[in-house]
Amino acid sequence: MKKMGKMMMLFVLIVGLVALGTGCSSGEKAATAPEQIKIGILQYVEHGALDAAREGFVAALAENGYVDGENIIIDVQNAQADQSNLATISDRFVSNNEDLILAIATPATQAIAGKTTEIPILGTAVTDYVVARLVDTNEMPGGNISGTTDMNPIIEQIDLLIKLVPNAKTVGVLYTSSEDNSVLQAKIAKEAIEKAGLKYVEVTVTNSNDVQQAAQSLVGQCDAIYVPTDNVIASAMPVVYGVTVESKTPVICGESGMVLNGGLATLGINYRDLGYQTGLMAVKILKGEAEIATMPIESATKFDFAINGKVAQEIGLEIPADLQQYVIEAE
Repeated sequence: MKKMGKMMMLFVLIVGLVALGTGCSSGEKAATAPEQIKIGILQYVEHGALDAAREGFVAALAENGYVDGENIIIDVQNAQADQSNLATISDRFVSNNEDLILAIATPATQAIAGKTTEIPILGTAVTDYVVARLVDTNEMPGGNISGTTDMNPIIEQIDLLIKLVPNAKTVGVLYTSSEDNSVLQAKIAKEAIEKAGLKYVEVTVTNSNDVQQAAQSLVGQCDAIYVPTDNVIASAMPVVYGVTVESKTPVICGESGMVLNGGLATLGINYRDLGYQTGLMAVKILKGEAEIATMPIESATKFDFAINGKVAQEIGLEIPADLQQYVIEAE
């Protein structure tokens, strides 16, 4: 009996030690397990270019070891071009104390910039950070905001318009009057158009509800239309297409997504590449290799031609031989 009692006591002691050891191990793991990095993505509106920028950003993170659901948590929110949504989402990101925020398009970047001076903010699809009052200078941002610019080769785009529509005498520009960077692009386009000896006319919109009427007004005043990288117009390109294909008016766009949705042609930015470039900037910040206040605004490194063959056929426009290789057959 004594022997049996000693064995029982020994068994209880071993079980207790094992349990204690297991508890310590779990405690150590709980204490040392790293918290997941939180990244908020605030997208102004849904359209091809901004979607591609977001996808490129996430791809760059993943390819550098920051994978959503593993060691980071990405919260993607789309404001659907609504200012109250931008404010609400921005407040949520600040309340959640995100480790980094990606803002896609100028209005989104301006919205979140007004809510925090502490959380690092990277913008993309922003044309001019200084004009948008987001940074001190492009070379030395000076605050908690940096990112990539989608400033287009506007002069070269107007040259493309002239090459495709050599008989044009008047060029119309369609853009949103409340988008700072659209206003800037329209100004540059006006200078290029008038320098080429052509007449400039413009019609502006305030929201997507204005687009059809504005397009109808503009086609009656010009021989060709130029549309910058404007978020409202980009999301309403099928409406623009419906008007301009009927009037057989060529539309030169700021980016290829707009061409796919009914524009004629562009020499523009690849937005997935631009988003990827922004993602690489995020990697440097997350690794502690760079301070956002001293990260210069980065520009796109290449531009691509895109010509909508279906639209060219519908409006009766012949593509020059040296540009045939850039024709895409959009649905």
